[in-house]
Amino acid sequence: MRIIILLALAGILLSLGSALVYLVRDKGATSRTVNALTVRVAISVALFLFILFSYWMGWIQPRSY
Repeated sequence: MRIIILLALAGILLSLGSALVYLVRDKGATSRTVNALTVRVAISVALFLFILFSYWMGWIQPRSY
């Protein structure tokens, strides 16, 4: 479970970094920055839905202190 979440977070950071590189190199002239940010949002939404689904299935539990 942790590996899936960590891979998704790494993908989010990688997409965000590539969007920054595209923004600096292209000066906003192409749509590569928008595409990279769209991928980041899609991965973020998928991760959120996966966490909700995991909680619903009982795979993860909230901590009680």
